[in-house]
Parts: sequence; structure tokens; C-alpha cells
Amino acid sequence: MNAQEVQSLIELGLPGAHVRVASDDDTHFEAVIVAPQFAGKRMIQRHQLVYATLGPRMGREIHALSMQALTPEEAGA
Repeated sequence: MNAQEVQSLIELGLPGAHVRVASDDDTHFEAVIVAPQFAGKRMIQRHQLVYATLGPRMGREIHALSMQALTPEEAGA
């Protein structure tokens, strides 16, 4: 699984989100996700929303995912 595939899955699961994903080895990923769905949610809840978009791939094809999960307001968008 590559960064573009991870990005596409997150975008599909969080419509309207702006997502940027990078990876050096296609198993460890870094993501910046700006989504209106994060409004009013604590950070753990935001991460859970993102993990849900990736399903069983987390822990398998995706060994680690470091992320910034921001609302559009927090991102200054």
C-alpha cells in the first residue's frame, strides 16, 4: 500500500476532507487531515474516524500512521 492509496481511502471515508499522506517505506505513514467531521471531537475521536476509513489495513499493510487531524478552522482554511 502506498501513500496515494492511503490518501484515497481517507478521502473516500471522510468526504470533503483535505488529505496529504507521505511515506518513505510504504508501511509507515504521516498524514495531515483537515476535515469538517472533526468539529466538536476530541483528538482520540478524530483518530478513530481516520482509522475507521482504513479498516483492517491498520496493523497489516499500514504498520504505523502518524497524523495531524484538524478542523478547517484549526487549519486556518
